[in-house]
Amino acid sequence: MSRRFDLVIIGSGAGGGTLAHALAETGADILLIERGETIPREPENRDPAAVWKNLRYRAHDSWLDGAGAPFRPYMHYCVGGNTKFWGGVLYRLRREDFGEIEHVDGVSPAWPVDYDTLAPYYDRAERLYHVHGDSGDDPTEPPRGPFPFPAVPHEPTVSGYLERIRAQGLHPSPLPLGLRDIGAPDGCVLCDTCNSFPCHREAKSDADVCCVRPLASYPNVTLWTGALVERLQTDGSGRRVVGVVVARGDDRTSVEADLVAVCCGAVNSAALLLGSANGTHPDGVGNSSGLVGRRYMAHLATMMAGFHPFRRNPTVFQKTVAINDFYLKGPDGGHPLGQIQSQGRTHGVMAQTVVPIVPRAFYDYWVARGFDWLAMTEDLPDPDNRVTVTADGQIQLTYRPTNEGAHRRLVEEVRAMLRGLGMYIQYVHSHNTANTTHQCGTACFGTDPAVSVLDPYCRTHDVENLFVVDASFFPSSAAVNPGLTIVAQALRVADHIRDTEWRRPTGVGDQVEMAQGESG
Repeated sequence: MSRRFDLVIIGSGAGGGTLAHALAETGADILLIERGETIPREPENRDPAAVWKNLRYRAHDSWLDGAGAPFRPYMHYCVGGNTKFWGGVLYRLRREDFGEIEHVDGVSPAWPVDYDTLAPYYDRAERLYHVHGDSGDDPTEPPRGPFPFPAVPHEPTVSGYLERIRAQGLHPSPLPLGLRDIGAPDGCVLCDTCNSFPCHREAKSDADVCCVRPLASYPNVTLWTGALVERLQTDGSGRRVVGVVVARGDDRTSVEADLVAVCCGAVNSAALLLGSANGTHPDGVGNSSGLVGRRYMAHLATMMAGFHPFRRNPTVFQKTVAINDFYLKGPDGGHPLGQIQSQGRTHGVMAQTVVPIVPRAFYDYWVARGFDWLAMTEDLPDPDNRVTVTADGQIQLTYRPTNEGAHRRLVEEVRAMLRGLGMYIQYVHSHNTANTTHQCGTACFGTDPAVSVLDPYCRTHDVENLFVVDASFFPSSAAVNPGLTIVAQALRVADHIRDTEWRRPTGVGDQVEMAQGESG
């Protein structure tokens, strides 16, 4: 039997979870669909072997790379999506990121909105996700008001290193971090299993805790877990989505909807649009531009660590530092290189997963004497970097990173910084072509339907009641973590839906009046 809702949201991560939360108070009948289940609170949440070696929470998907070889992507299907496993670094894009920027390998294109458009939504996003930070030390930060919560303090060993980093002429600044109730009995304890772990105290600011859990108090919002949307259905004209086909175990249900928001992540959202091809959308729903799945981007990210064989690092919560000196230009005033962030502590078993032939005891010894960093460079949009779906429905990701020369320069800057700290022994590891973290760009937004998939409010140009609200909409990847920008845009899209689709009549309380067919 078919069900009908005012809005169906597919995916409960940074885009979908936030969108549902923002629209719950309208009283509209909303269905939030998540293909995974809720991550249980259990000892394995903070067990490095369970999370990193045994991949207890990792999706069992097998995707194909550009050569047709299978690989297991870094994906998590659960309530909250990949936000359950993010490091909680919640950066605003820099003001310059919204304009055109020249890079070594090409041009980072301008966005159809500017920083000032998103600034009030960034404010709301930071409050919603409990962002801790401080302004003034970051040379790239635009003028802004105070953070909702003070910056997480550096531990003593980190503070000592920062003095020596400043002596090198660099300008370290606090990382903006989404953490809940630091120091409270049930809050964050600043442990060493935050980055890439599900929080065993549920004190990390993820979409599940911040947005989906509160929906339990709204009777108008329904959450389906263990539910996979197999395809979108359009009407005869192809101008409207009329429903979705949902598989729950062995059952398939047709769900009708007045509005649909696809929020599955840049790869899976593109795959769903492409896999929903029909007579009026032969190349995939919303794909008259031919750009659905194209322009895939993922940051060039290199994990690094410096080691001192005779100096232990007693730091527990290490992920508190950013260095943006090379974000907008290199040390010689040339092209941008990217961002440097300190990382959560590496555990021996985590390092052993990269080079398993080395005994665990060796890694335990070295990581106890290490200082972990991430070098991150902007990846540029290339139409040949793309998501496709094979004839048997398998996802194929064809990807070659751009800006590799700039990234090598950035890695060398980190190496030099570590040498200045007396750390001449260094570890370097990159994701290369199998990178599915920080994925974005597969349904970029813009004002021209010929060269974009979505309008500036993430509505598809081709289908008037279909939105895509995740990092698919990014025209460029910038070089900071995309999470806060996804959240901010989701809040902006929610306001747009409320204003253009659901007009609250005078004196009708929480009821909503559907204004069909309007666009903004």
